[in-house]
Amino acid sequence: MTVIGVDDTDSRTRGMCTTYLATRLAARLGADGASVRRKLLIRLNPAVEHKTRGNAALALHTDADPDRALSLAAAELDPLAETDDPRTSPGVVVAPGSPDEVPNAVRSFSRRAVRDILDRESAVDLADRVGYRHRGWSGGRGQIGALAAVGAWGANGTWTHERIAYREFDRCGTPREVDEASVFDAAEAAYPTVWDTVDRTAGEAVCVPNAPGPILYGIRGDDPDAVEAVADRIRSEPVERAATFLTNQGTDAHLRDGTVGDLRDGGAYRVDGTVASDPETRQGGHVFFALRDRSDPASRVDCVAFEPTKRFRDRIRGLRPGDDLTVCGEVSGGTVKLEKFAVRSLRRTESTTPTCSGCGRTMESAGRDQGYRCRDCGTTAAERATVTLDRDLEVGWYEVPPRARRHIAKPLVRGGFDAPAHPER
Repeated sequence: MTVIGVDDTDSRTRGMCTTYLATRLAARLGADGASVRRKLLIRLNPAVEHKTRGNAALALHTDADPDRALSLAAAELDPLAETDDPRTSPGVVVAPGSPDEVPNAVRSFSRRAVRDILDRESAVDLADRVGYRHRGWSGGRGQIGALAAVGAWGANGTWTHERIAYREFDRCGTPREVDEASVFDAAEAAYPTVWDTVDRTAGEAVCVPNAPGPILYGIRGDDPDAVEAVADRIRSEPVERAATFLTNQGTDAHLRDGTVGDLRDGGAYRVDGTVASDPETRQGGHVFFALRDRSDPASRVDCVAFEPTKRFRDRIRGLRPGDDLTVCGEVSGGTVKLEKFAVRSLRRTESTTPTCSGCGRTMESAGRDQGYRCRDCGTTAAERATVTLDRDLEVGWYEVPPRARRHIAKPLVRGGFDAPAHPER
């Protein structure tokens, strides 16, 4: 067996897609007499600066000769990779042997690539030490993701599936022709096994990208037959080719447990805390609040729900100081960019100035340590009143809607969470 890893062939502005290159390479290997057993699509750390939108690396498990595999990969990559974009820096790594036999050091590198920011030099050094063939273009930064993809089979414990349909290549850059009614019908029939195909509240087919690359649509779910069945029901312009990938999408593999005081930029965390400020809507429609550590109230971090998360911001606006939460998201600029959160407990009461039992008006302070009184009625109260708060939130998990979900983030509908879930559809 041979494992081929490839990464960073696309461009934010010029298009292309590394999954498309991997699909073409799989076909070329087949034409060359080799078989491809698996196609892996691995989402790496979403905080990496040089990523395109999804930060995906690809791996093929094949019985091709390693030298021949590298030659064919280069032959496919040379004409397709968008190396005219200075941000595009492709890389290929070829590992002889079974994916089950990948060294522990490479598996560890793969796990770190999903959560940390790594450098090309470390990737090349490790590839050389374990005897892997590799090649880079325009700086070869993609060798980081390519090596991570090689180690992913042994590093990743949970797999989902995506069926990707590709348009005819000369159509790239033109509006996609996909019948949205057929997408919604197919999505409804397969939910929740197939998820994040559409955003029902927004009326948007989120499986159809806006980028100028060759992907026509991508269908994600827990079962390969189900994602392929949904894809088959979609009416669209001609599909040039299609492929089904094993992937770490929808798994939360990027999250690590942390505390408020140890959060660092460039990582994504799952952290407990208590709401320390009223939510505030700032310029641009982004909603912020402060979260404090439960055992160290002086340790605080800002959390934000960005404007594109739309109705998720109303969940954030429903929070009150004193609510206990678990929040999940990437840390950037010292702020947690929220992907989901769990309400652990809600503050149900608050202390307020008492009202007059005679006229219903708010009392005024009678002076320091003298309680409160109604100026009109003369009614007095010794202390502040406690009132019950009307809360829209419930204990449990809340998430951004499908239109704002990161590829690697786990949708609540997939289950396995430690509290009641309130999925967005």
